[in-house]
Amino acid sequence: MKNVELIGTKREAKGTNSARAIRRNKQVPCVLYGGKEVLHFSVNEQALNKIIHSPEAHRVELDIDGEKHLAVLQDKQFQPVTDAVIHADFLEALPGQEARLPMIVRLTGQSAGVRKGGKLNQSIRKLHVKGSLEALPNLIEVDVTGLDVGQSFHVRDLNLPGVTVLEDPDDVIASVKMPKKAAEAAAPAAASPAAAAATPAPAAEKAEPAKK
Repeated sequence: MKNVELIGTKREAKGTNSARAIRRNKQVPCVLYGGKEVLHFSVNEQALNKIIHSPEAHRVELDIDGEKHLAVLQDKQFQPVTDAVIHADFLEALPGQEARLPMIVRLTGQSAGVRKGGKLNQSIRKLHVKGSLEALPNLIEVDVTGLDVGQSFHVRDLNLPGVTVLEDPDDVIASVKMPKKAAEAAAPAAASPAAAAATPAPAAEKAEPAKK
């Protein structure tokens, strides 16, 4: 995963009133856990949004009043009406520590089925995974170049060393199908030669005997 820097300020006061005061100043209350101690701090709302709304997962280099911590964003809460982020939890990234994260799935390449007129469908756009922070990628890329019409790419087809995908192995990530209209148009055309071959030729009329 790539690293991104985020600057925070320690907060001593806790509770609802303190959190509201922090948010009024365009800051977001946060918690860092998983290390020697739990740290309560706040960060700039706009800076945090860049991490939260990024399509990629990141290791976050937290600078909290000069103290450096490497962490990953583990959870966040949103205001139900405005959709503004109101709280975030960070897990300190210690060597060999395992984390669970949602990861974006990005399809790459042009499938063989699409080149034949098929339509590529992506059924899953995000997967939940777990693994050591050293093994986790920024996002999950799926190469669909070899995917033909009628074929599917499943969760079990992923190759992610050191990473466990938490979804069902049989879940379909992407598939290629022929559009309905194209399939219907192709069906009669394919059936015509066979139908013609199956239809018996009309019997020849008997010639009348010659009159003497």
